[in-house]
Amino acid sequence: MEHSFGERDARSVIHGLTNLKLHADRGATVIERGQGVWVTDNHGKNYIEAMSGLWCIALGYGNERLAEVAARQMKALAYYPLTNHKSHPPVIELAEELLSMAPVPMSKVWFASTGSEANDCAVRLAWYYWNAVGQPQKKKFIAHKLAYHGNTVATASLSGVSYAHERFNLPLPGFLHVTTPHHMRHAQPGESEEQFGNRLIAEIEQLIAREGADTIAAFFTEPVMAAGGIVVPPKGYFERLHNVLFLNDILLVCDEVVTAFGRIGDMFGATAMGLKPDMLVCAKALSSAYIPISALLMNERIYQAIARQSDELGVFGLTMTYSGHPVAAAVALETLKIYDEMDIAARVRKLEAPFLGGLNRLLEHPLVGEVRGRGLLAGVELCHAETRLPFDPKHKAGALCARIAEEQGLIVRAIGDTIAFCPPLIINEGEIGEMLRRLRIALDLTAAELAKTAA
Repeated sequence: MEHSFGERDARSVIHGLTNLKLHADRGATVIERGQGVWVTDNHGKNYIEAMSGLWCIALGYGNERLAEVAARQMKALAYYPLTNHKSHPPVIELAEELLSMAPVPMSKVWFASTGSEANDCAVRLAWYYWNAVGQPQKKKFIAHKLAYHGNTVATASLSGVSYAHERFNLPLPGFLHVTTPHHMRHAQPGESEEQFGNRLIAEIEQLIAREGADTIAAFFTEPVMAAGGIVVPPKGYFERLHNVLFLNDILLVCDEVVTAFGRIGDMFGATAMGLKPDMLVCAKALSSAYIPISALLMNERIYQAIARQSDELGVFGLTMTYSGHPVAAAVALETLKIYDEMDIAARVRKLEAPFLGGLNRLLEHPLVGEVRGRGLLAGVELCHAETRLPFDPKHKAGALCARIAEEQGLIVRAIGDTIAFCPPLIINEGEIGEMLRRLRIALDLTAAELAKTAA
């Protein structure tokens, strides 16, 4: 008997962010094709892909220009490494374009294949930099609890989520975590957003004093925390953080894997949130996810130190087989051209009102306690709306809502009890309206299911 794709998948494929035992019984939803913001499974059912896959397919599905560029580059030069003084036109042009777009002056670009790899390289380069300038004791890193910076050994240690640590013997020593800057969940009774932000900055100052500023290499942050539940820090938080890092000579690394290229209304989240990083990491929308590529931009201060050290050692010992892959570079360059033609950041700012405004109208629903977001990135937190108290974790309200939404033809992501939205940037107002309609149905059905459980 011929088995279905779902059954075959369960027998052969390991899935991340998945209960593997449950998956063996349940199998996969098998997506076969996509067009625009829509995807279709192997049974012919259509879904609005409201998460851009994994925060990444910004230009939606079926973009022929990107497919054609990839095919042309494969025929011209399918692969060539960047080692031993070799290069190729697409990577040179892409690096120039990224440097011209950067939110703060940057000097050079290092390429990798994923955001995890690029953030991992930022960790290594921070160590390399401090060794180069004669401060080898600066080895520690600070990031936020609930932050997500990747899943290599180093970046999973940077990440402040328990699922990346539990039973993996992580985090490594020297990776420190501070309070998530989420006012609703972590403020003390009666504490204003400004007071909350000031308290968190004071905690960071105390941590630095306790550990010793001369032991801390860098602070990693996202402009808006994505996988942490779409957390937008309080106004003024980043400005005060900058001052602390400057006074203590600690590097700032801005993780823009999700927020770069228009997602929150500016081409870079650093601009939107007033960040001035020493290193900046981007990926995902860099190629609209049509092919894996990531980039790490560094300023002149860092580049000159590592260049001098590589000369002393005779070689720069960091390399990756697919760094600056010509096909990926060509696709990324074409993606950036399309963003420019569409004026993608302005488009996102225009759509922010119907998108966030529509989600905010759901605050009248008895399950919705908070809506957070910027641009086309948002989180809807489910809780007892009247009290804003969270649901008992055993109810798994977020996962229940996401499953019901999928039954309604809407793909979202549950981050605990926060429902995350990150639709392709090509979504239109009509599709936003349909997304909201399906979400409201899912919320109503979720409320009914939770009421049965309570009874």
